[in-house]
Amino acid sequence: MLELINLSAIPVFLLIFVRISAFFVTLPLFSYATIPTPFKIGFSFFLALIMYYTVDISGVPVDYTYFLLLMKEAIVGLLIGLLAYIILAAVQIAGGFVDFQMGFAIANVVDPQTGAQSPLIGQYFNIIALMFLLSVNGHHLLIDGIFNSFELIPIDAFIPFENAGIAQFIIETFNQMFLIAFQMAMPIVGCLFLVDVALGIIARTVPQMNVFVVGLPLKIFVSFVVIFLFLSLYVVLVQHVFETMFTAMRDLMRLFGGG
Repeated sequence: MLELINLSAIPVFLLIFVRISAFFVTLPLFSYATIPTPFKIGFSFFLALIMYYTVDISGVPVDYTYFLLLMKEAIVGLLIGLLAYIILAAVQIAGGFVDFQMGFAIANVVDPQTGAQSPLIGQYFNIIALMFLLSVNGHHLLIDGIFNSFELIPIDAFIPFENAGIAQFIIETFNQMFLIAFQMAMPIVGCLFLVDVALGIIARTVPQMNVFVVGLPLKIFVSFVVIFLFLSLYVVLVQHVFETMFTAMRDLMRLFGGG
């Protein structure tokens, strides 16, 4: 039985397995708590087994630097998956802006997928984004990105952390994430600002009316109407979020690979 197992392939396979497993720890959709951990481990194992025959395995040292390569593979997987997760978080940030204007900011709910508190409208936007991701086979593109990472970042190469472009790229990606969140929240926030202006005018012209009693349900009603009207716009913005996420992952892989 031992003769059928190529023992020299175990170190290389372990490097591939560590990177893919680290990807699935932070990658959107695959890292959610609703997916069982044995499934994640088994899927990572068989995916690494398939990728082993397509990865250049020459030049992998099996000495004291091998443990540094293991750490590098874990860092690569965690950081690239975390970058994709942060960009997708723009959807929930936009929902947080809307909830704050609607008066729903105090009514956060626990997201069973991540275990963190999430705004109500942000959770609604997030569900739409995930359904859109699955409908266009975006999860296949995420797996394809894991496969392409071995071409851009060889398993026997280290990350050039002295490259100042990596920090600059991450800062620019954060800025773009907030811009997308503002674009998604602006239609509702703008309409609610006009509602606040109208309520302020009514409060000055009709002092007998209690605008605090009328204002909250009016703002909630206007918010739901605007969400219904601009839902198609949100789908286009979610598409832009995914395009930004895939582009950012590819560019970060190139920077990690020294490109």
